[in-house]
Amino acid sequence: MPLTTLSDSSRAPNASDGGLRGTHVLVTGAAGGIGSAICKVLGDIGAFPIGVDRVADSSRDILCCDVGSDEAVVACARDLEAREMMPMVVVHTAAISENLTTLESAPKSFARIFNVNTVGAVRLAQAFAPAMKKAGRGSFIFLSSINGQMGCPGLAAYATSKGALDALTKTLALELASDGIRVNAIAPASIDTPLLNDKFAASADPVAARAANIRRHPLGRLGTPEDIANMVIFLTSDAAGWITGGIHLIDGGAHLARR
Repeated sequence: MPLTTLSDSSRAPNASDGGLRGTHVLVTGAAGGIGSAICKVLGDIGAFPIGVDRVADSSRDILCCDVGSDEAVVACARDLEAREMMPMVVVHTAAISENLTTLESAPKSFARIFNVNTVGAVRLAQAFAPAMKKAGRGSFIFLSSINGQMGCPGLAAYATSKGALDALTKTLALELASDGIRVNAIAPASIDTPLLNDKFAASADPVAARAANIRRHPLGRLGTPEDIANMVIFLTSDAAGWITGGIHLIDGGAHLARR
């Protein structure tokens, strides 16, 4: 697939680029609300986002790469290397979930969710860290969740996978620090995406469900995909050059008053 929009160095940034201008950035889950916002903001500052998802979308320059597959991630890395587009930044937002408690969720469901949310991050590190090590620089951002730190009844497998992702973030940060590679996670609360709105719509009273969710956040609103994108830009920029191994809450204060 031609990726002309990803390699057009004539594009001028419309904001401070934080050292990211001209940098190839791989974004998983690029078809989703958060992933697509990250790609847009990266493009706006002159970086070259490489969006991947389980299904390719040529209209948005989204390539096919299933992070739940060893073979798919390795093939993606080889393809980008052949195109001289190996990313120095990898942002993992792809995730799956189910609405079940620990006792309701089948062990195979835990394994399926871990395979994408947590082991997917391992695959990405193994595929792309070697090129970063060779370059002596790089950054990984893993999208975690406030639920990984606080727990979430009814989202057992998802919350557990995000808690494991937090531990992976800290471990990988230590392992790669001497190579000049930073690893951080972002832990959001409720983000206003089509997926969240679908959950509201499935409730008996969507308006009340949305209002109740907003009340969980002391700042009085849901987060936006752009809130997450802006944090990604900061954490991968030169301004965050001494930050690694952190689980960065971006939750409107929800962790202060869980309700």
